[in-house]
Amino acid sequence: MQTAPTATSPETHFHLIRAADLAPVPWKNGGGITRQIAICPEGATLDTFSWRISAAVVEQAGPFSIFNGIDRFIVVTHGASMTLVNAVDQSRRSLQQGQTFAFAGEAALAAELPDGPIQDFNLMVRRGQGLGELTVRQSAQRLVLYEGSTVLHCVSGVFTISQASINGREYQLAAGDSLQATLPAGCQTLVEIVPEQAGSSLIDARIRHTAVVIDGD
Repeated sequence: MQTAPTATSPETHFHLIRAADLAPVPWKNGGGITRQIAICPEGATLDTFSWRISAAVVEQAGPFSIFNGIDRFIVVTHGASMTLVNAVDQSRRSLQQGQTFAFAGEAALAAELPDGPIQDFNLMVRRGQGLGELTVRQSAQRLVLYEGSTVLHCVSGVFTISQASINGREYQLAAGDSLQATLPAGCQTLVEIVPEQAGSSLIDARIRHTAVVIDGD
């Protein structure tokens, strides 16, 4: 029999991130603009983060920034597709909207835009400090959040996220908004996600910490 999730402890932290509060910053290689959604630890730089989540607008073909020692996870959120080309062996990987892809930050990849500009969602995790995963969700579901960090990012439409263990508190996410949950070791909790409009889409980004203190502890 499956064990029910434990109740949220006082140490569990939820943080609502509004799209309007995200400032644009240049890519590491200067080739584009991104908006940082969340970073751990708070105040870390591109050289010191344990994990980082951002959303970028890709308007023209060009190389990806190199991030040594980083595992990367990406999904196209707006626009039809993006093709990633490996500069070493010229292998190609076409990513359609909503399709996730994982790759090493050291990889010499360049983006081609066969159908015009796109937007993407990026999770970067420093190797040895955590494990990452991206899942795209479009239907009403109950999700178990485990120890570590979870960022629920509304790509389109509107989602309501609720959790019984916090006295019925609800969060409503419009397109571009995110909800970050940080759970300490040994804690898990249950949330329900409900799309409020047809065509609503949400990214479920998970980071399981392996060798880093959870942000906020």
